[in-house]
Amino acid sequence: MSDNVRVGPIPSLPMALAPLLLTVALLMTQFFVFGDFTPHIPLACGILICAFFARLRGIAWTSVEASMLKVIKLGLPAILILLAVGMLIGTWILSGTVPTLIYYGINLVSPGWFLIATCLISSLISLAVGTSWGTIGTVGLALMGIGQGLGIPVYLTAGALVSGAFFGDKMSPLSDTTNLTPAVCETDLWTHIKSMMATTVPAMTLALLIYGWLGAGYADQLVDAGGIDTLRQTLTDHFTLSWVTLIPPVVVISLSMARLPPFPTIFGGAALGGVIAILLQGSDVQAVFNVMQNGYVAETGNEAMDTLLSKGGAMSMTWVVTLTLFALGFTGMLEAYGTIDAIMTHLARLMRGRFSMVLTSSVTTASVGVVVGDVYTTLVLPGRLLHGQYKKMGYRTSVLSRTIEDNGTLLSPLIPWNMGGSFVAATTGVPTLLYAPFAFACWLSPLFGLLWALLGRFVPKDNTSGANASAPSAELDKKGGNNTTRSHELASDT
Repeated sequence: MSDNVRVGPIPSLPMALAPLLLTVALLMTQFFVFGDFTPHIPLACGILICAFFARLRGIAWTSVEASMLKVIKLGLPAILILLAVGMLIGTWILSGTVPTLIYYGINLVSPGWFLIATCLISSLISLAVGTSWGTIGTVGLALMGIGQGLGIPVYLTAGALVSGAFFGDKMSPLSDTTNLTPAVCETDLWTHIKSMMATTVPAMTLALLIYGWLGAGYADQLVDAGGIDTLRQTLTDHFTLSWVTLIPPVVVISLSMARLPPFPTIFGGAALGGVIAILLQGSDVQAVFNVMQNGYVAETGNEAMDTLLSKGGAMSMTWVVTLTLFALGFTGMLEAYGTIDAIMTHLARLMRGRFSMVLTSSVTTASVGVVVGDVYTTLVLPGRLLHGQYKKMGYRTSVLSRTIEDNGTLLSPLIPWNMGGSFVAATTGVPTLLYAPFAFACWLSPLFGLLWALLGRFVPKDNTSGANASAPSAELDKKGGNNTTRSHELASDT
């Protein structure tokens, strides 16, 4: 059912699900019993569990290892980009690029417009640095404090913050999830980003309108000017803020729009940030190399600002890189053992047309996010599970990658026990279920995905698939389905 490397016949569904469910049990133990939200070791154990079950079926380690390495290879370009992103964040702080964005972003704050400003500022920072967690843990804390000073409920501020931060993360070519998802779905980065605009842009637009309406009720609140002035003064005391510092993001965005390969684009942006740091901030080559390797360490004397700006470096990405390797390896083992094909055999019966295809993808991704709680596995597993079916049905895999990000990346901060939800709650101090209803952009985006699938908009066919488009109907007919009916349903999606 999929174009993965399975070794041997498809196992029965209970046997196919056994290694997956045992690994999920280990993850749940790690999360809820040990209170540790690092899924690396449970996933590593999952690789061994898959190997054990494969051995019970007479499959040698060398065979399943080949599949594991094949899937890991798909993620290597994304891993290289992640390392480049770490270097870019370090030099963009050293050069004053990120401080400049923060400085002018904070200047937008006013009571009536605070929620809109919070959403826009967090999205701008997240888009520039490619990390929702970093944005929430830095600028987000400052905005939460400002919101409290204005008398705005914390759940509204947290909702606007999460909407903006995860919007920027999802749309940024610097983001780990934005690079990993198209890799496992076998599409390219820029096609993936363009596809996501169909759901993310209208969701964000509607969210901003709602924040504007809600914020109008707080227009008469007093501004905590002292707190804002302190942040501004700290930035101007330690950095030269100038339009020159905005050259690197302009260059990176321009090269991205020109669809240049992401790794040289991002690495070039990091190098350009280093040059500006030398020319404008008085740094030297050794300092640039150091922040590219180890990240920037702020020593402003302001604890909040030091936390805000101590980021970046290639080494800062090792947590994500190792988790990505384990998640990819685990998925590759599931492919070799036959779990992917066993599940896909059943899911294919539900994917009879355009809407059912997107709906099944959405439910599958959201379910993995709820059950597993690890955002990287949530992106990798459905991608490897469903991309072959999209090709057989004649649709572009960028539709799948968009659907996975809508229901994986954006819903992760709305699930209390998911890595995203637990991080946001711990960082902001606001319970997940309290801010989740007000993170409008996060849950509106998946709904727009379903709406476009229902209306037949922004769900393009893959013209290169040719004869493969009819393959699902024929294959399902062999399993007892009605080929004539399903061919009609597929044709109606054109």
